[in-house]
Amino acid sequence: MNQQSRRSFLQTSAAAAVASGLYASGAEAQDSKNPLEKLNIACIGTANRAAADVEGVMSDNIVALCDVDAVYLDRSKKMLTEKKGLEPRTYADYREMLEAEGDKIDAVTVATTDHHHAPASIRAIRAGKHVYCEKPLTHTVQEARIISEAAAEKGVATQLGTQIHAGNNYRRVVEIIQSGAIGDVTDVHVWVGKGWGITELTGVEAPPPETLSWDLWLGPAKERPYVAGRYHPAQWRRWWEFGQGTLGDMACHYMDLPFWALKLRHPTHCEAEGAEVHDQMAPTGLTVRYKFPARGDMVACNLTWHDGDRIPKEVAGERVPASGVMFVGTEGKLFSDYGKYRLFPSDKYQAFEPPEKTIPDSIGHHQEWIKACKDGSPTTCNFDYSGALTESVLLGNVAYRTGKSLEWNAADLKATNCPEADAFISKQYRAGWEVS
Repeated sequence: MNQQSRRSFLQTSAAAAVASGLYASGAEAQDSKNPLEKLNIACIGTANRAAADVEGVMSDNIVALCDVDAVYLDRSKKMLTEKKGLEPRTYADYREMLEAEGDKIDAVTVATTDHHHAPASIRAIRAGKHVYCEKPLTHTVQEARIISEAAAEKGVATQLGTQIHAGNNYRRVVEIIQSGAIGDVTDVHVWVGKGWGITELTGVEAPPPETLSWDLWLGPAKERPYVAGRYHPAQWRRWWEFGQGTLGDMACHYMDLPFWALKLRHPTHCEAEGAEVHDQMAPTGLTVRYKFPARGDMVACNLTWHDGDRIPKEVAGERVPASGVMFVGTEGKLFSDYGKYRLFPSDKYQAFEPPEKTIPDSIGHHQEWIKACKDGSPTTCNFDYSGALTESVLLGNVAYRTGKSLEWNAADLKATNCPEADAFISKQYRAGWEVS
């Protein structure tokens, strides 16, 4: 059956209703499909976090793989052949893959270094492909806006790789907060003990491994020599050119919970502090303070992020572990991590009965996206929701790198009191890798 016939055969009416309690709906799938028909998926990135995404979409047909590392690429292809009997076509350059595959693919996963997220995603979206992208959605604030607007324009199904969003604990916390159990939430603290900072140049300049396409790995970034042990494969988050430090790595996971529960969108102010700013390297610890305006019947609130060597041992009078979220309300407090929550003061909430369950259990974070690709049903971390989340997260590093308390105009993507922030809100690209 040719591709046009296949698309015509698969068309069905889109499922449009958003389940009660879900914060944001997904985009309607461009081509609604029979849910029994498998998607043809291309995976950009195949190892480490990307390997989990490949595994997550193996229920459908993975027809193409892309990786700049031939060892990773061959390993992933072999796994798919042995486990699923698939023979995916392989590429080193996702630009070439997207052009060559054309109408042979329906959807794309993107799990690369942060600086490739937007260049890969925008090319897939512009080609009308559904996209699942790892967090943070992009490498800059401006890229997040471009990607979310392009996805809405094309009507493709999207999902950010914040897999914990699909867990039941987050869903119960959202219900509790929105029920008013701790009153009006005026402050939230979010902290992660992980540290992606660095204080000195490391590694030795050397020829790149023969199996690594170094120029493609650099992609939109400035040309530079390969340095063994400095960037690839595991250290790139420490460098502004490729990642966004601990904030970029972890905040989309942990700040996701207050964004969902409190219906946050864009802050009006942002400031940050840490060690002296380095033009290349992320800090070993960071504190970021955001102010969010009132939303509907929810009052204005402050959100404070802590990471690395700046995490607290006590929050709002309570001893806390190395990572978590603390909601501070007018009637009480709620602590949560990925798997559990606790209300304070303990004696007040000893007999607490959670509100009625209103947010349905997830069918799985990847499966939500696959279903949305086929029938237009909502995803909970679509690029409209996760684009705003990513913008806010990355704004913290903009404030840190400028050293200013930013007055933020989200509509125009401008720090109205700090024109020098523009240099960190957007960036320049090597020719052939532009995002627009």
